[in-house]
Amino acid sequence: MTGTPTVPFDQRDGHIWLDGEFVEWKHAKIHVLTHGLHYASCVYEGERVYSGNVFRLREHTDRLYRSAQILDFEIPYSKEALEAATAQLIELNGIVDGYVRPVAWRGSEQISTSARASRIHVALACWSWPSYFDPEAKKRGITLETAQWRRPPPSSSPCQAKASSHYMIATLCKHHAEANGFQDALMLDWRGRIAEATSANVFFVRNGELHTPTPDCFLDGITRQTVIDLAREQNVNVIEREILPDELDSFNECFVTGTAAEVCPVSRIDQHAFMPSAITFDLMTAYSDRVHNRRGVAVHD
Repeated sequence: MTGTPTVPFDQRDGHIWLDGEFVEWKHAKIHVLTHGLHYASCVYEGERVYSGNVFRLREHTDRLYRSAQILDFEIPYSKEALEAATAQLIELNGIVDGYVRPVAWRGSEQISTSARASRIHVALACWSWPSYFDPEAKKRGITLETAQWRRPPPSSSPCQAKASSHYMIATLCKHHAEANGFQDALMLDWRGRIAEATSANVFFVRNGELHTPTPDCFLDGITRQTVIDLAREQNVNVIEREILPDELDSFNECFVTGTAAEVCPVSRIDQHAFMPSAITFDLMTAYSDRVHNRRGVAVHD
C-alpha cells in the first residue's frame, strides 16, 4: 500500500452508513464483545469509485450477499437499499475517486461459537484512495515473496466467501514480505500450486498467452474476471490451469489484479525476474479505459 495513513481510520472526517443511518465517522462504533471480532463472523467487499461511480457495483453487492449466505446469516437490507445508500454516501463524503468498504457482521448479543441470537449489522464506509501500491513501485513493477502460509483446501474453509477469516494468513504473509523488502507475497495453495497474492489474483504471460491459476480454493476476483474479458476482446488466449512454482522462469511477464490493486505489473517473485511488456501494459490501459467508461461501457450497474 502507499504507506501508513496520515490520519488513523477511526479519526477521519465524514460519514459512515451504519445500520440504516448516516452517522459521523468518529461515532461509528461497535462493542468490544462483537461476535464478528471474536469469531470472524464477518464478510465484506472492496469497491472502487471512479468519477463518483462504483465499478461493477451489482457484482460486488451480489458477492456480499452470497458471502453472508455462506457464513449462515442474512443481510437485513435489500440490495437496492444498500446500493442507494452507497451512492448517497459517496455524494455525502464528496468522493470522486476512492474506495468503498461494505461490511456485515454478527453483533454482541451472544458470545459463543453459536450465535444465532446475534443481530446482523451492516456498515458502508468510503474514502479517497488513489492507489493501493506506491505509484513509483507500481511503475517499476512490484516485488513478491513466496509466502510461508498456504491457502487451505476448499473442504477446510468456505473459500468462495469474501470473509475476514481468510485474511489472517494474508496479513501475516504480507508483513513478512514487507519486512524482507518486498511489496507483497505470493501464496501457494495446500498442494503447493501457485494461488494468488495476499489480496489479488495473479497472471503470467508466455508466448503471447495469458496463464492464471484456476480459482478452486480462492476468490475468482471481479477484477480478474474483467481482465480475462478484456484479454479475450484483444484476442489474447487465456489459459486457466494449475501453475507450479518451478514454472516461474518460463514466464516473461507477470501482473496482479484486484479492486484495490487494479492491474499492477510484477517485476520479481523471489529470484525470478519479469519484464512488464506489451500484454501487461495493454491490459493496464484497457482496464483503465473500462473503469473510466472511455469505451461506452456502463460502470454503474
